[in-house]
Amino acid sequence: MASTKKIFKIILTTCLSVLGIALVATLVLHWSGADIGLAGSGLMPVIEFLDEESRIREIELDRQSNAYIPEETTREVEPLPAEAAKPASVEDEQPVIGENYWTQYRGPNRAGLYEEGPVNTNWPAEGLEESWRQKIGGGYASMIVADSRIITIEQRRNLEVVAAYNLDDGRQIWEHSWKTRFSEPMGGDGPRATPTWDAGKIYALGANGDLYCLNAENGKDLWNRNILKDAGASNVTWGMAGSPLIVDGLVITQPGGRDGKSVIAYDKQSGEIHWTALNDVQGYVSPQVVTLAGQRQLLMISGVRIMGASLEDGSLLWEHEWRTSYDANSAQPLVVDEQHVFVSSGYGHGATLLKINAADDGFSVEEVWFNLNMKNKFNPSVLVDDVVYGLDEGILVALDVWTGERHWKGGRYRYGQLLYASGHLIIVSEDGDLALVKATADSHQELVRFSSIPGKTWNVPAIADGRLLVRNQTEMVAYDLR
Repeated sequence: MASTKKIFKIILTTCLSVLGIALVATLVLHWSGADIGLAGSGLMPVIEFLDEESRIREIELDRQSNAYIPEETTREVEPLPAEAAKPASVEDEQPVIGENYWTQYRGPNRAGLYEEGPVNTNWPAEGLEESWRQKIGGGYASMIVADSRIITIEQRRNLEVVAAYNLDDGRQIWEHSWKTRFSEPMGGDGPRATPTWDAGKIYALGANGDLYCLNAENGKDLWNRNILKDAGASNVTWGMAGSPLIVDGLVITQPGGRDGKSVIAYDKQSGEIHWTALNDVQGYVSPQVVTLAGQRQLLMISGVRIMGASLEDGSLLWEHEWRTSYDANSAQPLVVDEQHVFVSSGYGHGATLLKINAADDGFSVEEVWFNLNMKNKFNPSVLVDDVVYGLDEGILVALDVWTGERHWKGGRYRYGQLLYASGHLIIVSEDGDLALVKATADSHQELVRFSSIPGKTWNVPAIADGRLLVRNQTEMVAYDLR
């Protein structure tokens, strides 16, 4: 008995000592201006010296002293005439070379493929020379580019800020803000959803559900709603992350919620609700417009299922159950062809290839394969020549899309992001390294890797007009790949 009490006392003393050391370390880090967050694994702590107050002051001073003066007087965006607001054809949705190209999350068709033209892949061993570097506010949104302007959404103190920057030099052109702040301990503060550009307007969604339509020329507020209030829904654990989709004169959003309001379509000109549909708990995936089994439709992933829905009224066309821990479906699906869709989720879930078939009474869904060979957390893959390239819980994998078998697995980039351009993968690691990897099924071939943007980097990079844009919670940097 005495021996047992002694062992218990030793264990208790050890635990209290460890807790005491941890508390002291936490206080020291806090006094030094550091924050303790979590890496993309959700397990490893990350020490970050964000020093938000001084950084935001620096941003404010920079914006005041380097005010951008446009060459032309700003102009209002006029509503489209009735005949111009007709539903777009499938051909209308395809990007036109030479026009605005990277205008939505992950570029054309939200696929993460840059095909506007060839880019330089002969990178020097020491890394690329940066064109410019700009301090910005926090958050995990990506960037879009239209009319030689970069648009993103940031957190600055208690404001969510949509800001436009000059593509050539990174100077801010305009900003529009509203008072709100989303915060959670794992990922941190700030908006998550990438804005969308369409016909001279910006559609931006904040982490707390604020949806704004802004004049892309000057940032003027044209209309705004809150999608969570409109749906009567509570926010999800990690905030609204689905980028608004513009299609057929509508803005498609996914607030989640019951009573047929999980998906809301707004009129893109007026902001009035056009239709509401479904009853799903929401995930973190952005809606897409696709053609599957001969029908043009919405492709969506909620917190519990993969589904196709009607563009007319949001009614369900087909579904496939897809559940992960915490309802945390976060990675974009990949359309393989007119019948097949690839989907992957992390948290130990895995990947699948679905075949959508047309039937007399609607649609049927066939699971071609399912396995654990690709587990995309919030790091979507790309599809190139029947090979899926993606981060399987932080390690790069090349996967045969038709069989689900791995060609190879290698290269640790943790929970970063990747895009495809000119036969190569451009990868931003979770630590802010930038890597160039050959897109080949033969083997993992990393050509160059260098430090680009220090700090936890979860934001998806963007490419437009041959310029590569990388950002995280503190900075945005540009590289010229023309």
